[in-house]
Amino acid sequence: MFRPEALKFGDTIGIVAPSSPTSEENVKKSEKKLKELGFKVKMGESVSKTYGYLAGSDEDRARDLNRMFLDDEVKGIICIRGGYGTPRILELLDYEGIKNNPKIFIGYSDITALHIAMNQICSLITFHGPMVASNMIDGFDDFSKESLFRNIFNNEPIGLVENPEGEEIETISGGIGEGEIVGGNLSLVVDTLGTPYEIDTKGKLLLLEEVGEEPYNIDRMLTQLRLSGKLEEANGIILGDWNGCEAKSDEYNESLTLIEVFEDIIKPLNIPTIYNLKSGHCKPMITLPLGAKARLDADNKKLYVLESGVK
Repeated sequence: MFRPEALKFGDTIGIVAPSSPTSEENVKKSEKKLKELGFKVKMGESVSKTYGYLAGSDEDRARDLNRMFLDDEVKGIICIRGGYGTPRILELLDYEGIKNNPKIFIGYSDITALHIAMNQICSLITFHGPMVASNMIDGFDDFSKESLFRNIFNNEPIGLVENPEGEEIETISGGIGEGEIVGGNLSLVVDTLGTPYEIDTKGKLLLLEEVGEEPYNIDRMLTQLRLSGKLEEANGIILGDWNGCEAKSDEYNESLTLIEVFEDIIKPLNIPTIYNLKSGHCKPMITLPLGAKARLDADNKKLYVLESGVK
Protein backbone atom coordinates (compact mmCIF):
# COMPACT_ATOMS: atom_id res chain seq x y z
CA MET A 1 0.00 0.00 0.00
CA PHE A 2 1.12 3.56 -0.74
CA ARG A 3 1.28 5.84 2.28
CA PRO A 4 0.74 9.54 1.55
CA GLU A 5 3.05 12.22 2.92
CA ALA A 6 2.25 13.37 6.45
CA LEU A 7 0.69 16.79 6.76
CA LYS A 8 2.15 19.69 8.72
CA PHE A 9 0.67 22.97 9.82
CA GLY A 10 0.76 25.50 7.00
CA ASP A 11 0.11 22.90 4.30
CA THR A 12 -2.71 23.44 1.81
CA ILE A 13 -5.77 21.22 2.19
CA GLY A 14 -8.32 20.92 -0.61
CA ILE A 15 -12.01 20.76 0.30
CA VAL A 16 -14.22 18.78 -2.10
CA ALA A 17 -17.90 17.83 -2.29
CA PRO A 18 -18.12 14.45 -4.05
CA SER A 19 -21.58 13.69 -2.63
CA SER A 20 -24.41 16.01 -1.59
CA PRO A 21 -24.40 19.82 -1.47
CA THR A 22 -24.20 22.05 1.57
CA SER A 23 -25.16 25.67 2.23
CA GLU A 24 -23.00 28.62 1.24
CA GLU A 25 -22.81 29.49 4.93
CA ASN A 26 -21.33 26.06 5.67
CA VAL A 27 -18.85 26.48 2.82
CA LYS A 28 -17.58 29.72 4.37
CA LYS A 29 -17.50 28.18 7.85
CA SER A 30 -15.58 25.17 6.53
CA GLU A 31 -12.87 27.30 4.96
CA LYS A 32 -12.61 29.38 8.12
CA LYS A 33 -12.39 26.29 10.35
CA LEU A 34 -9.49 24.70 8.47
CA LYS A 35 -7.63 28.00 8.55
CA GLU A 36 -8.21 28.20 12.31
CA LEU A 37 -6.74 24.70 12.61
CA GLY A 38 -3.55 25.95 10.96
CA PHE A 39 -3.90 25.09 7.27
CA LYS A 40 -4.12 26.95 4.01
CA VAL A 41 -7.27 26.07 2.08
CA LYS A 42 -8.15 25.52 -1.57
CA MET A 43 -11.88 25.20 -2.22
CA GLY A 44 -13.11 22.83 -4.91
CA GLU A 45 -15.64 24.19 -7.37
CA SER A 46 -18.20 21.54 -6.43
CA VAL A 47 -18.56 22.77 -2.85
CA SER A 48 -20.71 25.66 -4.10
CA LYS A 49 -22.69 23.74 -6.71
CA THR A 50 -26.09 22.07 -6.49
CA TYR A 51 -27.73 19.59 -8.82
CA GLY A 52 -30.73 18.26 -6.93
CA TYR A 53 -29.37 16.11 -4.11
CA LEU A 54 -25.87 16.26 -5.61
CA ALA A 55 -23.12 18.87 -5.34
CA GLY A 56 -23.02 19.45 -9.08
CA SER A 57 -23.04 17.03 -11.98
CA ASP A 58 -21.11 13.77 -11.87
CA GLU A 59 -18.53 15.32 -14.19
CA ASP A 60 -18.18 18.38 -11.94
CA ARG A 61 -17.61 16.34 -8.80
CA ALA A 62 -15.20 13.87 -10.40
CA ARG A 63 -13.22 16.63 -12.10
CA ASP A 64 -12.89 18.45 -8.79
CA LEU A 65 -11.45 15.40 -7.05
CA ASN A 66 -9.13 14.57 -9.94
CA ARG A 67 -7.80 18.13 -10.00
CA MET A 68 -7.07 18.14 -6.29
CA PHE A 69 -4.93 15.01 -6.57
CA LEU A 70 -3.02 16.48 -9.53
CA ASP A 71 -2.52 19.90 -7.88
CA ASP A 72 1.04 20.05 -6.49
CA GLU A 73 0.04 22.81 -4.08
CA VAL A 74 -2.55 20.60 -2.36
CA LYS A 75 -1.06 18.24 0.24
CA GLY A 76 -4.27 16.71 1.59
CA ILE A 77 -7.94 16.44 0.61
CA ILE A 78 -10.96 16.44 2.91
CA CYS A 79 -14.62 16.05 2.03
CA ILE A 80 -17.01 18.76 3.16
CA ARG A 81 -19.83 16.26 3.85
CA GLY A 82 -21.33 12.95 2.78
CA GLY A 83 -24.92 12.31 1.74
CA TYR A 84 -25.17 10.54 -1.59
CA GLY A 85 -23.35 10.57 -4.90
CA THR A 86 -19.93 8.92 -4.80
CA PRO A 87 -20.95 5.68 -6.57
CA ARG A 88 -21.96 7.81 -9.58
CA ILE A 89 -18.41 9.15 -10.06
CA LEU A 90 -16.39 5.95 -9.63
CA GLU A 91 -16.09 5.45 -13.39
CA LEU A 92 -14.95 9.05 -13.89
CA LEU A 93 -11.97 9.14 -11.55
CA ASP A 94 -8.39 9.33 -12.78
CA TYR A 95 -7.06 6.37 -10.81
CA GLU A 96 -3.65 6.54 -12.48
CA GLY A 97 -3.37 10.19 -11.51
CA ILE A 98 -4.42 9.42 -7.94
CA LYS A 99 -1.94 6.55 -7.67
CA ASN A 100 0.90 8.68 -9.02
CA ASN A 101 0.07 11.57 -6.67
CA PRO A 102 -0.78 9.91 -3.34
CA LYS A 103 -2.27 12.34 -0.85
CA ILE A 104 -4.12 12.20 2.44
CA PHE A 105 -7.83 11.75 1.70
CA ILE A 106 -10.38 12.05 4.51
CA GLY A 107 -14.10 11.33 4.83
CA TYR A 108 -16.68 8.72 5.83
CA SER A 109 -20.30 7.70 5.21
CA ASP A 110 -20.99 8.09 1.46
CA ILE A 111 -17.25 8.60 0.99
CA THR A 112 -16.84 4.86 1.68
CA ALA A 113 -17.20 4.07 -2.04
CA LEU A 114 -14.20 6.31 -2.78
CA HIS A 115 -12.17 4.72 0.01
CA ILE A 116 -12.79 1.24 -1.37
CA ALA A 117 -11.87 2.27 -4.91
CA MET A 118 -8.72 4.14 -3.88
CA ASN A 119 -7.61 1.36 -1.51
CA GLN A 120 -8.06 -1.38 -4.12
CA ILE A 121 -7.30 0.30 -7.45
CA CYS A 122 -4.64 2.79 -6.32
CA SER A 123 -3.26 0.85 -3.32
CA LEU A 124 -3.58 4.13 -1.41
CA ILE A 125 -4.12 4.31 2.34
CA THR A 126 -7.02 6.70 3.03
CA PHE A 127 -8.62 7.96 6.23
CA HIS A 128 -12.05 7.13 7.64
CA GLY A 129 -12.38 10.37 9.55
CA PRO A 130 -14.31 13.59 10.15
CA MET A 131 -15.61 15.92 7.44
CA VAL A 132 -15.51 19.69 7.72
CA ALA A 133 -19.18 20.73 7.57
CA SER A 134 -20.42 17.54 9.24
CA ASN A 135 -18.01 17.36 12.16
CA MET A 136 -15.91 20.49 12.60
CA ILE A 137 -17.73 23.78 12.05
CA ASP A 138 -20.19 23.44 14.93
CA GLY A 139 -17.71 22.20 17.49
CA PHE A 140 -14.67 20.01 16.82
CA ASP A 141 -14.10 18.19 20.09
CA ASP A 142 -10.58 17.55 21.35
CA PHE A 143 -10.83 13.75 21.14
CA SER A 144 -11.85 13.79 17.46
CA LYS A 145 -9.22 16.39 16.60
CA GLU A 146 -6.44 14.50 18.37
CA SER A 147 -7.45 11.22 16.70
CA LEU A 148 -7.39 12.86 13.26
CA PHE A 149 -4.08 14.64 13.86
CA ARG A 150 -2.51 11.46 15.25
CA ASN A 151 -3.26 9.80 11.92
CA ILE A 152 -2.29 12.55 9.48
CA PHE A 153 0.74 14.11 11.24
CA ASN A 154 2.45 11.11 12.81
CA ASN A 155 4.58 8.68 10.79
CA GLU A 156 5.05 6.30 13.72
CA PRO A 157 2.84 3.21 14.16
CA ILE A 158 -0.48 4.29 15.66
CA GLY A 159 -0.73 1.40 18.12
CA LEU A 160 -3.72 0.90 20.41
CA VAL A 161 -6.93 2.59 19.25
CA GLU A 162 -8.86 3.73 22.30
CA ASN A 163 -12.51 4.72 22.63
CA PRO A 164 -13.61 7.99 24.22
CA GLU A 165 -13.90 7.79 28.00
CA GLY A 166 -17.09 6.04 29.09
CA GLU A 167 -17.62 4.17 25.81
CA GLU A 168 -17.03 0.45 26.22
CA ILE A 169 -16.04 -1.88 23.38
CA GLU A 170 -17.89 -5.20 23.43
CA THR A 171 -16.98 -8.64 22.09
CA ILE A 172 -19.40 -10.30 19.67
CA SER A 173 -17.08 -13.19 18.81
CA GLY A 174 -13.67 -13.85 20.35
CA GLY A 175 -10.31 -14.50 18.77
CA ILE A 176 -7.41 -12.60 17.22
CA GLY A 177 -7.16 -11.51 13.58
CA GLU A 178 -4.73 -9.42 11.56
CA GLY A 179 -5.07 -7.66 8.23
CA GLU A 180 -5.54 -4.36 6.50
CA ILE A 181 -8.55 -2.33 7.65
CA VAL A 182 -11.14 -1.95 4.88
CA GLY A 183 -14.76 -0.89 4.60
CA GLY A 184 -16.75 1.90 6.24
CA ASN A 185 -20.46 2.56 5.90
CA LEU A 186 -22.47 -0.67 5.63
CA SER A 187 -24.88 0.61 2.95
CA LEU A 188 -22.02 1.73 0.70
CA VAL A 189 -20.05 -1.48 1.25
CA VAL A 190 -23.10 -3.47 0.14
CA ASP A 191 -23.62 -1.12 -2.82
CA THR A 192 -20.26 -2.20 -4.27
CA LEU A 193 -21.29 -5.86 -4.55
CA GLY A 194 -21.65 -7.06 -8.12
CA THR A 195 -19.77 -4.05 -9.52
CA PRO A 196 -16.18 -3.61 -10.74
CA TYR A 197 -15.57 -1.82 -7.42
CA GLU A 198 -16.71 -4.71 -5.21
CA ILE A 199 -15.00 -4.72 -1.84
CA ASP A 200 -12.30 -7.33 -1.26
CA THR A 201 -12.44 -8.59 2.34
CA LYS A 202 -10.21 -11.65 2.01
CA GLY A 203 -7.70 -11.60 4.84
CA LYS A 204 -8.82 -8.11 5.90
CA LEU A 205 -10.30 -6.50 8.99
CA LEU A 206 -13.73 -5.30 7.87
CA LEU A 207 -14.95 -2.03 9.39
CA LEU A 208 -18.71 -1.51 9.32
CA GLU A 209 -20.80 1.38 10.66
CA GLU A 210 -24.23 2.79 9.90
CA VAL A 211 -26.66 5.56 10.79
CA GLY A 212 -30.45 5.76 10.96
CA GLU A 213 -31.22 2.23 9.73
CA GLU A 214 -33.58 -0.03 11.66
CA PRO A 215 -32.40 -3.49 12.77
CA TYR A 216 -34.25 -5.30 9.96
CA ASN A 217 -32.38 -3.18 7.39
CA ILE A 218 -29.06 -3.89 9.12
CA ASP A 219 -30.05 -7.58 9.08
CA ARG A 220 -30.82 -7.42 5.35
CA MET A 221 -27.49 -5.81 4.46
CA LEU A 222 -25.40 -8.04 6.71
CA THR A 223 -27.18 -11.08 5.29
CA GLN A 224 -26.25 -9.96 1.79
CA LEU A 225 -22.62 -9.61 2.87
CA ARG A 226 -22.75 -13.07 4.46
CA LEU A 227 -24.33 -14.71 1.41
CA SER A 228 -21.74 -13.09 -0.83
CA GLY A 229 -18.96 -14.57 1.31
CA LYS A 230 -17.61 -11.17 2.34
CA LEU A 231 -18.01 -11.76 6.08
CA GLU A 232 -16.51 -15.24 6.10
CA GLU A 233 -13.50 -14.12 4.04
CA ALA A 234 -12.54 -11.45 6.59
CA ASN A 235 -9.94 -12.07 9.29
CA GLY A 236 -11.93 -9.91 11.69
CA ILE A 237 -14.88 -7.53 11.89
CA ILE A 238 -14.86 -4.10 13.53
CA LEU A 239 -18.38 -2.90 14.23
CA GLY A 240 -18.16 0.85 14.65
CA ASP A 241 -20.88 3.30 15.64
CA TRP A 242 -24.57 2.59 14.91
CA ASN A 243 -26.18 5.94 15.63
CA GLY A 244 -29.98 5.84 15.43
CA CYS A 245 -30.14 2.18 14.40
CA GLU A 246 -32.76 1.12 16.92
CA ALA A 247 -36.25 -0.01 15.94
CA LYS A 248 -38.57 2.92 15.22
CA SER A 249 -41.59 1.59 13.35
CA ASP A 250 -44.36 -0.74 14.49
CA GLU A 251 -44.30 -2.65 11.21
CA TYR A 252 -43.37 -5.73 13.20
CA ASN A 253 -44.83 -6.50 16.61
CA GLU A 254 -41.41 -6.84 18.15
CA SER A 255 -38.05 -6.05 16.60
CA LEU A 256 -34.77 -7.81 17.15
CA THR A 257 -32.22 -5.59 18.83
CA LEU A 258 -29.08 -4.58 16.98
CA ILE A 259 -27.00 -6.88 19.19
CA GLU A 260 -29.35 -9.79 18.42
CA VAL A 261 -28.86 -9.15 14.70
CA PHE A 262 -25.07 -9.24 15.15
CA GLU A 263 -25.29 -12.40 17.24
CA ASP A 264 -27.57 -14.12 14.70
CA ILE A 265 -25.54 -13.28 11.60
CA ILE A 266 -21.93 -12.68 12.65
CA LYS A 267 -21.33 -14.71 15.80
CA PRO A 268 -21.88 -18.15 14.16
CA LEU A 269 -19.05 -17.36 11.71
CA ASN A 270 -16.51 -17.52 14.59
CA ILE A 271 -14.64 -14.51 13.24
CA PRO A 272 -13.04 -12.13 15.78
CA THR A 273 -15.58 -9.30 16.11
CA ILE A 274 -15.88 -6.25 18.33
CA TYR A 275 -18.76 -3.79 18.66
CA ASN A 276 -19.01 -0.08 19.55
CA LEU A 277 -15.66 1.24 18.37
CA LYS A 278 -16.58 4.91 18.07
CA SER A 279 -15.85 5.40 14.39
CA GLY A 280 -18.67 6.56 12.14
CA HIS A 281 -21.59 8.94 12.58
CA CYS A 282 -20.69 9.91 16.12
CA LYS A 283 -19.10 12.59 18.21
CA PRO A 284 -16.42 12.07 19.43
CA MET A 285 -15.13 10.15 16.41
CA ILE A 286 -12.10 7.92 15.92
CA THR A 287 -10.12 8.29 12.69
CA LEU A 288 -8.87 5.02 11.17
CA PRO A 289 -6.37 4.51 8.31
CA LEU A 290 -8.05 2.31 5.69
CA GLY A 291 -5.53 0.01 4.04
CA ALA A 292 -3.19 0.02 7.05
CA LYS A 293 -2.32 -3.24 8.81
CA ALA A 294 -3.92 -3.83 12.19
CA ARG A 295 -4.44 -6.52 14.82
CA LEU A 296 -7.86 -7.16 16.33
CA ASP A 297 -7.83 -8.87 19.72
CA ALA A 298 -11.54 -9.45 20.22
CA ASP A 299 -10.97 -11.46 23.42
CA ASN A 300 -9.52 -8.40 25.11
CA LYS A 301 -11.58 -5.85 23.13
CA LYS A 302 -8.50 -4.21 21.64
CA LEU A 303 -7.62 -2.89 18.18
CA TYR A 304 -3.99 -2.10 17.35
CA VAL A 305 -2.97 -0.30 14.16
CA LEU A 306 0.45 -1.77 13.42
CA GLU A 307 1.76 0.93 11.10
CA SER A 308 1.36 4.58 10.28
CA GLY A 309 -1.00 5.66 7.53
CA VAL A 310 1.49 8.33 6.41
CA LYS A 311 5.19 8.56 5.68
